Amino acid sequence: MAPVQVKKICCIGAGYVGGPTCAVIALKCPHIQVTIVDLNKARVDAWNSPDFAVPIYEPGLVDVVKQCRGRNLFFSTDVDKAILEADLIFVSVNTPTKKSGVGAGFAADLNYVESATRRIAAVATSSKIVVEKSTVPCRTAESMRTILEANSRPGTRFDILSNPEFLAEGTAIADLFKPDRVLIGSLQTTEGKEACRALADVYANWVPQERILTVGLWSSELSKLAANAMLAQRISSINALSAICEATGANIDEVSHAVGFDSRIGPKFLRASVGFGGSCFQKDILNLVYLSESLHLPQVAAYWRQVVEMNEYQKSRFSKTVVDTLFNTITGKHIAVLGFAFKADTGDTRESAAISLIRDFLSERAFVTIYDPQVSEEQIWQDLSEACPTTPLETIKKQVTIVHSALEACTQKEAIIIATEWKEFLEIDWQTVYANMSKPAFVFDGRLLIDADKLRKIGFKVKVIGRGERV
Repeated sequence: MAPVQVKKICCIGAGYVGGPTCAVIALKCPHIQVTIVDLNKARVDAWNSPDFAVPIYEPGLVDVVKQCRGRNLFFSTDVDKAILEADLIFVSVNTPTKKSGVGAGFAADLNYVESATRRIAAVATSSKIVVEKSTVPCRTAESMRTILEANSRPGTRFDILSNPEFLAEGTAIADLFKPDRVLIGSLQTTEGKEACRALADVYANWVPQERILTVGLWSSELSKLAANAMLAQRISSINALSAICEATGANIDEVSHAVGFDSRIGPKFLRASVGFGGSCFQKDILNLVYLSESLHLPQVAAYWRQVVEMNEYQKSRFSKTVVDTLFNTITGKHIAVLGFAFKADTGDTRESAAISLIRDFLSERAFVTIYDPQVSEEQIWQDLSEACPTTPLETIKKQVTIVHSALEACTQKEAIIIATEWKEFLEIDWQTVYANMSKPAFVFDGRLLIDADKLRKIGFKVKVIGRGERV
């Protein structure tokens, strides 16, 4: 069999995974034409905007798009044309957690994956390599292959690959330039291995050969869920220890530093915080819980469920700390929340700890002022509406104000909450903030960001997550 050469790539889905990944492929492979398609015209228009106001905030992304767009990188709503022309198709659509039906709250909703697969089968007139890029449950590729084979034209064959992404939002471009590994899963048939080699050759344009791992299809699918579950597990473990630190007077920074020196453990993902968020960790763990229960492994399901429960506990524990410290009531009090994104260097708010905190503060009838340098007002209102489904948005807006600087957010407040570790919060003029706050002035650091001793010298009462100091 002649080796497959990829000359044209189509990516279905112009979101957080498909957009950056395929933009970098276009940059590193100028001989390959890359077309990213999406049915959302507004999103595609943003990718094509003359001023490069791309729909995703990711450091370095605009520079990549500027170098490639119109050369060998294209954004379009013409899904069928891109499918017809492509040798290889990435399926990079959203796989949210199901909200209703069987597996609601745990299982992945594969509606978009199935729709994209059916579209490929209906349109394709030549053989294609179809690549799962979305995070999917184990053996999703089997379903995709069944759909493709049942609906394909005579003489048209489809090879399915799994190529999960391991990007961290905020460093996605750097991760793509120098990945820890590129994982490609295929059926262990001659055709499957040939398709795997074709995709590996694309990545080999810039990724060292030893970092391109080729495995079986099902191992690849499970590896993505396993990686996110184990990273989240480390965060929940250090957060569980942070609660012990606060109760005993220990310092979680010192504990994690000491633990991280063990070469078997290492220092990464041992930083305590108000809780993890983002599009992957919780969704993938719940997916793993559902998979375990489906396979009649209740103890395994319970083990992974506890990682998510610990994360929720950490958020509720932090909001309770705020209430307890502010003399057991925040009714009518004015609180600043600095940061709304789930982490710094992204505009993504999915599963953000800030949403849970603000929901709790609103239920206590506090007034909240929010500042985030990247999240739009529209997104904040949408997230708060979803978090408080029984409260009309007009009512929420009576308690919540959105402002456009940290200094403005902190003026005339009783307390300040640091919910996201944006670097600009390190540069706040705390002396001015203190002068314009109600006294006593409280700061609650949920991200181990600030110099607590410096703020105490100014006059603040400071509470840092994972530290046992008394305010």
